[in-house]
Amino acid sequence: MTTRADRRKVLTGLGALGLAPTLLACSQPEQPEPPRPALDLSALEARHGGRLGVSALDIAFNRSVSWRGQERFAYCSTFKLFLAAAALERVERGEERLDRSIRVTRADMISHAPVTGPAVGRGLTVQALCQAMVEVSDNPAANIMIREMGGLNAWRDWLRTLGDTSTTVNRWEPELNSALADDPRDTGLPDQTVGNLREVLLDERLTVEHRQLLEGWMLASPTGPGRIKAAAPTGWTVAHKTGTGGNGATNDIGLLRPPSGQPVLVAAYFTEAPEATTAQREAVLAQGVREALRALGHG
Repeated sequence: MTTRADRRKVLTGLGALGLAPTLLACSQPEQPEPPRPALDLSALEARHGGRLGVSALDIAFNRSVSWRGQERFAYCSTFKLFLAAAALERVERGEERLDRSIRVTRADMISHAPVTGPAVGRGLTVQALCQAMVEVSDNPAANIMIREMGGLNAWRDWLRTLGDTSTTVNRWEPELNSALADDPRDTGLPDQTVGNLREVLLDERLTVEHRQLLEGWMLASPTGPGRIKAAAPTGWTVAHKTGTGGNGATNDIGLLRPPSGQPVLVAAYFTEAPEATTAQREAVLAQGVREALRALGHG
């Protein structure tokens, strides 16, 4: 490929032959880089109330769009995707085993325990606990895995290894879902979340085998069909993790794959519209993602 430096050498040589002026007269001016796509969701917020945060990155063209991408949103259960990634990385370092059985006790029980509830009194493997966290958002499974990695401080420290200095970690399930306005506890930035998704799903932090395992759990998740899944263009697949909490918090993060080519990473959060129904909040979230994809040239 000819570089600018190469081109200057060519022109200098041609100048010695008296040919450079002709070449310059025929050459085309360099085209400026295309502007970054714009995303404006103010009208959507004005119609429905609440606060919407959406960040999306198109891997194929390394283009991104963002609306309130640097504002804080309660992440609620979306964190369980990254907690599973942390467990998989510990397996790769020899600090954990996917087939290790952990006894589930009555003391572990809190609300929303579709997998761990029936398992009280017996063991579940690390792999089963991670799958339960990601696929059906089992809360005791998440607390058990945080405990097994060393507690909240260890969990926070792992996030920092992603280069994430903004996400806060303060409470266990289910208290972390309170999602009060202006409460910085257990919150993150949409833009940072997209960066974290790229790190654990697409970069080489995890082995191909473990990335595929994690994405498989995300693909199998039946939660939130009215969120990112509803915004995906026809023929695209969605691997995602939802989160829902107080104050109308309705979230979804994940990876959207077109029928061919590179994926798009998305983080979407809608909050502070507690009077709206779940269906209404999910529709707002889906529309925000749909507009982000359109701004990136999809849809």
